[in-house]
Amino acid sequence: MSFRLLHSADWHLGRTFFNVSLLDDQAHVLEQLVALARDTRADALVIAGDVYDRAVPPADAVRLLDETLKRLALDLSLAVVIIAGNHDSAERLGFGAALMEERRCFLRGPLDTALRPIEIPGRDGAARFYPLPYAEPAEVREHLANPDLHSQDAALGALVAGLGKLPRDLPNIAVCHCFVTGGAICESERPLSVGGAGQVSADRFAGFDYAALGHLHRPQAIGARVHYSGSLLKYSFSEASHTKSISLVDLGDDSLRIERIGLRPRRDLRVLEGHLADLLAGPPPGESADDYLLVRLLDTGALLDPMGRLREVYPNALHLERPALERTGGGPLPDLGREQLARGDEALFGDFFAQVTGSPLAPDQQAVLHQVLGDLRRREREAGSTRLVPAAADNA
Repeated sequence: MSFRLLHSADWHLGRTFFNVSLLDDQAHVLEQLVALARDTRADALVIAGDVYDRAVPPADAVRLLDETLKRLALDLSLAVVIIAGNHDSAERLGFGAALMEERRCFLRGPLDTALRPIEIPGRDGAARFYPLPYAEPAEVREHLANPDLHSQDAALGALVAGLGKLPRDLPNIAVCHCFVTGGAICESERPLSVGGAGQVSADRFAGFDYAALGHLHRPQAIGARVHYSGSLLKYSFSEASHTKSISLVDLGDDSLRIERIGLRPRRDLRVLEGHLADLLAGPPPGESADDYLLVRLLDTGALLDPMGRLREVYPNALHLERPALERTGGGPLPDLGREQLARGDEALFGDFFAQVTGSPLAPDQQAVLHQVLGDLRRREREAGSTRLVPAAADNA
């Protein structure tokens, strides 16, 4: 007996990143998912929550999900199991669930219908799926009429306990959207709660042959049988080093084999670091100028419209950082009392420059500053106006 499963999660359809819609990028990798479902001859696909990026998704995101499910469930006759995540509206995602089951597309949103196991036959065997969509502890308290459930761990434990003893005639697969203790997080994940109350123990899945999880965006395993497939795309620059993938899972009588099959994004998401003049020379061989970029400029001097100039070479540069201009000192800025003011403008600016950059003015920078201040004073004298930048000697 064997059963082949494709495990995916955290599609976040309709997501925008720095005000750029990622819908075309999502459609690009979903094309690859449909091809994988066909080529691997999978028996089922799991989408473990956060199908949409928000509770009320844009119409184009709903249309993309509709088209993708049509190709999977109708064209390929693939069984699909979908649960709600913390970004989804459970009720909206579960709309039409009873009708869609006729074509083996199993949507599980609200708890009242979600906990029924789903038995799916495959080519060489069958498997039993237990959908456990995301629900707040308060929802689980009400659903189970148990006032003692105040954390995600306690709530999930009560839901799993309510399933009873799992039969061993078929592989048992949990599908859950949660944060298992020990998992590696990213910036793009919305916290499930304050502190550690949103975390659950991996032991909650001890009775299952495989736990197909969603929520954490990095593909990872917590133990042998508890796995996150990771998100469909990189959704923050903290994920720049990730390789996004779909998990191909083969379950046998006493065996489990998992292969992560990488997805090729339409545009990668990268962090680019260097001096402006070097970056304007263009990307080195093997790197695309069209990727989504966070650019860290190492220049310490003044730059004229660096983002505009960068976008002439890298049209999808999204964010610019100047680490060299961040304050390096830990103490407060100096008190500008009468004695400090008496030191003169050049000395004061030198102090300010060193405080901000961590380095003193270089001789050529001092020369430029001296010339600029001298020009200002000369123009003021010629205009006969009151000085806005008094000379150092005048303050002595």
